[in-house]
Amino acid sequence: MAGAVLAGLVPAGRALAQAESREGIYLQNQILQLRQELEAVRRSGGGGGYPQPQLPPPGRGGAPAAGGEIVGQLLGRVGDLEEEVRRQRGRAEQAEYQNRTLQERLEKLQGDMEYRFNALEGRGGGAAPAGGAPPAGRPAGGQQQGALTPPGDTPAPPPGQPATPAPRTPEIALREGQTALGRRDYAAAESAAREVLASRSTARGQDAGVLLGDALMGKRDFQGAALAYDDAYRRARSSGRAPDALIGLANAFVGFNAKVEACQTLDNLRTGFPRLAGAQADRATQARQRAGCR
Repeated sequence: MAGAVLAGLVPAGRALAQAESREGIYLQNQILQLRQELEAVRRSGGGGGYPQPQLPPPGRGGAPAAGGEIVGQLLGRVGDLEEEVRRQRGRAEQAEYQNRTLQERLEKLQGDMEYRFNALEGRGGGAAPAGGAPPAGRPAGGQQQGALTPPGDTPAPPPGQPATPAPRTPEIALREGQTALGRRDYAAAESAAREVLASRSTARGQDAGVLLGDALMGKRDFQGAALAYDDAYRRARSSGRAPDALIGLANAFVGFNAKVEACQTLDNLRTGFPRLAGAQADRATQARQRAGCR
């Protein structure tokens, strides 16, 4: 139900979360049709308007038994289709997990290759030229100052040239974003969170998603916050930050008066993380009170 509400929040042209497979949609339609048939059978006392071949004559008590048999068959079909839907959803979640794992491995491999390439470029920049003249800035006596620079060290810039500032790492961006959130500078916190998400840092992606949700909650953009929290939860559903994402998602639901979905989200939190303690447990309790959950 929470996923259905989130799908309704996405503007036209954007795709959200997961789309049900064609087979899953067909099975759900079959289940709905069977439930309607079962309800019709129950309302009609077992007949349901369906043809019943070889029914015993009236007055011999055979009609209720035949109606009960039809009800049993319909229940059996509903159970089979629901089981098939569960299997399809399990396969979809497994495929999503494998895809996410491959993506993380690819990003790690790309980062390693870039690091090694930059290291090789740094070593090649200090090599001696092919000619016999010594490089500028080195003594002519053969002693080469700075030739043995350890790998990974950044060479000093030439005199008179300003040093290039080091790029802001995801860790620094998150730390500054949390500081901005603490002083209620929600725009700066949102900017820092989006910067980390744009860098595609798999190690800090979930932290950035939670920070983005917190910043949007501060701006009272409850629908955008719900999307940010849901994306953060899906990045790692069993991590230590997953409860924070679910609690934030429930609070966002309460923000635009979707209290039923908020309670369902908090029920999922209780099921998936039954041993919450400390600040997370307190926040979950407060969220249940705001949503009016039983």
